[in-house]
Amino acid sequence: MRWHLLIGCAVLCSITGGGTCGQDALQTHTVLLITIDGLRWQEVFHGAEQGLMDRDAGGVREPDQVRDRFWAESPQERRRRLMPFFWDVIASKGQILGDPSHDFHMRCTNGLYFSYPGYHELLCGFSDAQINSNQKRNNPNQTVLEWLHRRPGFAGRVAAFTSWDVFPFILNRRRSAIYVNAGWQPLEVFRDPAERVPWNSMAAEIPRYWAGVRYDAFTQKGALEYWHVRQPRLLYVALGEPDDWAHAGRYDLYLDATQRCDHYLRQWWDAIQSQRDHTTLIVTTDHGRGDGREGWKSHGKQFAGSDRIWMAVVGPDTPPLGLRKKGTASQSQVAATVASLLGENFPATDARIAPALPGVLDDQRP
Repeated sequence: MRWHLLIGCAVLCSITGGGTCGQDALQTHTVLLITIDGLRWQEVFHGAEQGLMDRDAGGVREPDQVRDRFWAESPQERRRRLMPFFWDVIASKGQILGDPSHDFHMRCTNGLYFSYPGYHELLCGFSDAQINSNQKRNNPNQTVLEWLHRRPGFAGRVAAFTSWDVFPFILNRRRSAIYVNAGWQPLEVFRDPAERVPWNSMAAEIPRYWAGVRYDAFTQKGALEYWHVRQPRLLYVALGEPDDWAHAGRYDLYLDATQRCDHYLRQWWDAIQSQRDHTTLIVTTDHGRGDGREGWKSHGKQFAGSDRIWMAVVGPDTPPLGLRKKGTASQSQVAATVASLLGENFPATDARIAPALPGVLDDQRP
């Protein structure tokens, strides 16, 4: 009987061209999509790399201290030291995709392997040859955020908080009318209005290491406050520091930033406890990085391995399969997966959009 209903739903979706699909059968009401810019699969699955925890290869100022914090003999313990929430909670209650050592390969398909093309593929569901730089150019294509924002029940309930100031263009804020708070833009929404002045004063006064990327602590604070006050159905949070510290050649600060991102994931887990039975958390990245003493600092088509990425999902409609083995996935499948979890059929709107990832929803099989 269930399969008859699912088939009927699929037919209805194809007829309506992107309408609600199986919403009554889904428990997910809200999706929290988080990206961690440039975080390599090597650290996610194996933890800190021993050969980079020194002054020459990794620019590490205090190697002994960094080794004490992050090194262990087994890769399982190393990755847990780096990302304890990720491996203690998401790995046991959700799914983790992209570990090549377990024959699961998740890759970007845009062929460029840097940020704007990666975020475009991730959010639009396909790659576009026109998107070939990180220039502040308005995206000509519709992201899943923009499309959902126009769907019934989502107007005014889709938002993004991002550390990188190119996101208003990636999300085409002007056309989409999505609320986007990016770069060093002041934070506006707080549960306690008295917090607004000190947080924005601090952001204005501290030294800015990057002109176009604010520290993730401000992005996280703004997103959390907005989540509690506005209660969006889709919130996108784009953290950026791991990529920037890697480009700076500081492996110690790259590890620190990665561990902070894991702490932010734990904060989100705590924040959604009251509605955890209706919220799905998705975590992924925009591109991989190179390998070796110099390659880890950079990414792009000239750096082998930059196409390899990873993804994690935990929520009421996602079977707790843990570390997925023997499979393939692409970055272009993330957008449809987000929409499917919300009961919507994004690929029905454009033949270029890749289908949702199999096995992420309970009525699918890997």
